[in-house]
Amino acid sequence: MPFEIVRNDISNMQVDVIVNAASRLPRVNAGVDSSIHKKAGPALLVARKKIGYIQPGDVAITPAFALDAKYVIHAVTPIWRDGTHQESALLLNTYLKCLDLAQKQGCTSIAFPLLASGNHGFPKSKALQIAIQAFSGFLMEHDMLIYLVVFSKESVQLSEKLVHNISCYIDENYVSNYTRENYGGVEERERIDRYRLARLMSQREERSANSCIDASHSTTVASQSSQSLSDFIKSKDAGFTETLKALIEKSGQKNSSIYNKANMSKQHFSKIINDPNAKPSKQTALALALALELNLDQTEDLIGRAGYALTKSSTFDLIVQYFIEHKQFNIIEINFALYEFDQSLLGNSCI
Repeated sequence: MPFEIVRNDISNMQVDVIVNAASRLPRVNAGVDSSIHKKAGPALLVARKKIGYIQPGDVAITPAFALDAKYVIHAVTPIWRDGTHQESALLLNTYLKCLDLAQKQGCTSIAFPLLASGNHGFPKSKALQIAIQAFSGFLMEHDMLIYLVVFSKESVQLSEKLVHNISCYIDENYVSNYTRENYGGVEERERIDRYRLARLMSQREERSANSCIDASHSTTVASQSSQSLSDFIKSKDAGFTETLKALIEKSGQKNSSIYNKANMSKQHFSKIINDPNAKPSKQTALALALALELNLDQTEDLIGRAGYALTKSSTFDLIVQYFIEHKQFNIIEINFALYEFDQSLLGNSCI
């Protein structure tokens, strides 16, 4: 099942499990901890006191009481010192313990804050990188709907280097494309002129040939034209679904691996793979191309069979192209980049 980014107060989430950024001691801290305890009611703190001290990197579970959830997992994260004291490994382990505990309770949905990025001082880009690693690895092996709940866009940050590189890529390609389309060099204009002339000559030849057809053969010609159209339809290129099936078979991957990597639900994937005339959205078509780790030409061929193209005048398209060209196919990471630039997301994600 997919991963989703949601702008909300985590205490308002309707899920099986809400993860709380908890204190080591049974007390209520500011921020997420306070919001969750306020909505859950005083019974949550009573249950938390029964657990007692929680070691950094460990988690514990209680009922959710007045929250619209079944359970609260209290996750105690490490405090960032300087990055040389196993902070990252400990935070990753905290995420994985939460996910493992939720699965053992039979839960199918879980909502996380961006752990350790507040009072515990983790750099937001580092905290986000660890969350991506945890969610990506878990979803490759398990079905669960994972929400990362952010209160504002500033709550999550990609690395400055990645944002800078994507921005430069967008600027360079947009300017190059704009210049080519609006001005062009001599060679480009000559190529366009040759194309237009060849097309004009072809149209003239077709009109001349049509004018020479004997009216007495109109019935025969109509029959031949009809047959030609039928043959043309039969011989057309494979559609999106047929091509997708062939690519999956060639990759040697299971369907479950593809829809998990594409950040799609099994139900959504099944509708596409079982319908020879399926026309998925552009976001879905691209998600499947990324799951298959296709290069740029292969991606354009696949999405073209669903009626789409990648252009250099679209920020969304350029961001996706950037990751494909750099052979980075993790859709959760790509979605955070799209989120950073206020673009729609891939797969079943939402904001």
